[in-house]
Amino acid sequence: MEHEKPVAERTAGRVEWAVVPSGIGPLLLAATDRGLVSVSFHAGERVRDRVLGRLAGALGGELVESGSGRLAEPIRQVGAYFGGSLRSFGVKLDWSLVTGFNRRVLRELADTVPYGTVVGYGELARRVGQPAAAQAVGAAMGSNPLPLVVPCHRVVESDGGIGGFGGGLETKRRLLALEGVLPEPLF
Repeated sequence: MEHEKPVAERTAGRVEWAVVPSGIGPLLLAATDRGLVSVSFHAGERVRDRVLGRLAGALGGELVESGSGRLAEPIRQVGAYFGGSLRSFGVKLDWSLVTGFNRRVLRELADTVPYGTVVGYGELARRVGQPAAAQAVGAAMGSNPLPLVVPCHRVVESDGGIGGFGGGLETKRRLLALEGVLPEPLF
């Protein structure tokens, strides 16, 4: 009996990508025909090459640099978010890079934690029916292929600490300040 390939391997086809400016530095956005599949912070040349290599391996297909087509609306919405006129992303998402528990947690986060609010790791674990899985929720945040759009920056420690963040703590602070959760940095 042939084993079913992981979902990400079945996405093959054209993957469009672009590096766009943002209020926290360059972001690499990538989309398949299913929707936005990846957002990466600090997308200088080294990060860009590493991310594109990872996407090619996970998704297969042709990688094409393009700021139009599939990426036009995600790029517009990222600009609106950083410009202060967008509070909820409304782009189609391709969830093929995340599975199982991590996908459940990230979908719950995307669906139930709006702009300007935060949730604790433990509370998010309870929401997905796994109250003892706060550390696993942290791991799910670390594996989020769609940060910013699936707002893992809104997940914090229950004691009021900011928690970790794959994009770096300064980036997390700046995103939370943009959303009014934290005060703007003085300098």
